[in-house]
Amino acid sequence: MSTDPVANPTVDVHAHILLPALQQLVSDADSEGFGAQQALEVRRNGPESMAASGRMIKERWPQLTDLDRRLQDMDAQGVDVQLVSPSPSHFYYFAGEELSLQLALAANRAVREFVDRAPERLNGLGLVPLQHPGLMVDALEHAVLECGLLGVEIGSFAATPGDPERSTVELSDPRLEPFWARAEELGALVFLHPFGCSLDERLDRFYLANTVSQPAENAVALSHLIFGGVLDRHPLLKVVAAHGGGYLPTSLGRSDHAWKVRPEAHGCAQPPSSYLKKLYFDSLVHDPAELRALVAAAGPEQVLLGSDYPFDMGSDLPVDEVRAASLPADDEAKVLAGNAAALGITPASILTARPTA
Repeated sequence: MSTDPVANPTVDVHAHILLPALQQLVSDADSEGFGAQQALEVRRNGPESMAASGRMIKERWPQLTDLDRRLQDMDAQGVDVQLVSPSPSHFYYFAGEELSLQLALAANRAVREFVDRAPERLNGLGLVPLQHPGLMVDALEHAVLECGLLGVEIGSFAATPGDPERSTVELSDPRLEPFWARAEELGALVFLHPFGCSLDERLDRFYLANTVSQPAENAVALSHLIFGGVLDRHPLLKVVAAHGGGYLPTSLGRSDHAWKVRPEAHGCAQPPSSYLKKLYFDSLVHDPAELRALVAAAGPEQVLLGSDYPFDMGSDLPVDEVRAASLPADDEAKVLAGNAAALGITPASILTARPTA
């Protein structure tokens, strides 16, 4: 761990837990919807990837559920604090209104209970039902005000499999305005983590359902936030994008050109590339050169350590991977610790106050 973890903790902002009771709740309450979601995942991933993922989850079950194993791994990695969030497989965006809110509140409480078992090392994020924008503020307030979590995790979009009558919810959807406003007011973190991709069967081999879909979904979702003017209307939002923001941060030249020449792409006040300074990104890009490019594009103040613990597409040595990028010492310190401190990401045990309004 760091030499002075209390004063300057190394913080991993991208780490997951599995909540088996939550899956049991949704499968019991809506077996048809749960089955349709599982079938969609089979179509999206293909049989080879589904089998490999099943083996991986079985092998890593202790890391996903056992606190002692997690703390041992954090010590070995040099991580002082994890910001834990539910596995994105728990989004369950197919659920109806009543069930979706029940699931979000149950997830929030479960994360709180997990964090409370090691409050000097952990803090957490809850869930909101993105498929039902009218319920998102209630779930956000429950996560932050009642459970004392630092914010919530959301997907890149929400759509209900097999239900063409329910509209897809994108992050630029006007129905999300109350949620963005309340998140900004509370100073809550919003962790953007895709799960699934609307390209579906086109990515059903070679594990493209992860290697292509995750960065593509990040790019689409962040573009909705930028071009839709969400970041203009809510300049104090704290949005942290997983997987280094995917394809977007280092490929914005085309977006800037479209903003200049296409009237329908002029929904934001400034060139799209300027909004990188209003967003945050984790460091999980798997390549030192790509991490240097991300830091150069967004600025060293906008990148935070992320591991995707404990999944196989994450990093078992996230601190070492940041150091391998050979960033300037001040920039490296910001990525590993300073930026998390500036965003208020602390162990639950040293939070001095929780928001009350």
